[in-house]
Amino acid sequence: MALLSVCETTTFRWSFEEDVENYQRLGIPAIGVWRHKLSDFGEEKGIELLAECGLRVSSLSWAGGFTGSDGRSYKAALEDALRAIRLAGKLKAESLVVYSGSRGGHTYNHARRLFRDAINHLAPAAEESRVNLVIEPMHPACAEGFTFVTNWDECSQIFSGVASPRVKLLLDTYHLGFSHDLLEKLPGLMPQLGLVQLGDGRAAPAGEQNRCLLGTGTVPLREIIGCLQAHGYDGFFEIELIGEDLESLEYEEILHESIQFAQQSQIL
Repeated sequence: MALLSVCETTTFRWSFEEDVENYQRLGIPAIGVWRHKLSDFGEEKGIELLAECGLRVSSLSWAGGFTGSDGRSYKAALEDALRAIRLAGKLKAESLVVYSGSRGGHTYNHARRLFRDAINHLAPAAEESRVNLVIEPMHPACAEGFTFVTNWDECSQIFSGVASPRVKLLLDTYHLGFSHDLLEKLPGLMPQLGLVQLGDGRAAPAGEQNRCLLGTGTVPLREIIGCLQAHGYDGFFEIELIGEDLESLEYEEILHESIQFAQQSQIL
């Protein structure tokens, strides 16, 4: 059965400890851990806290930048990703979110080759740690700095050169939900699907991500969730809500509204 989770970026200003305490209090069964918050709190302390409170970990965010777009070398990005995989394993996280890095000055073929080589290099460690590497395509309007993978076709070219069953797709409904043919494509994506992140927006991205409360935007969330459930998806539905339209709301309100939407959609 699919489970509800909340990504810590949703409650950006809360600390790791506050996230864990409040998610547990509100009956949210899982958390998407943000490496920055966990590092500030202390990795070993965080692992112990999660074990004590019984919160499952849907994902760890994030690793990547293999194209050098963030100033790191390819080797440094790989080493960081290996550390992230080991940490995800200790957290018993289902997945590690992976971004390629932007194309930068590379040709698409070269950027694709760098990313594919990195994934193949990391796959054995992911298999050993029992962690999925979930590749997230982002809407092209807000992908700069994160990834050159902006649609399923680009993602499928990466998958075509990777044999590991631990390499999966992250479907974020904010990034892909404005595509007119997503519902038609969903059944074919099921074998590669590793994680679903729920996001809504009143309009397609036009720069910075600007999400809204679930069910109040124009993404056909209930249809997407229904299609996924009908085709046997039993992974995590991880809520990720960030953006200017949400800044006037208290985190408690965002979480309560999200829980209500999840209950109505039969994912909690």
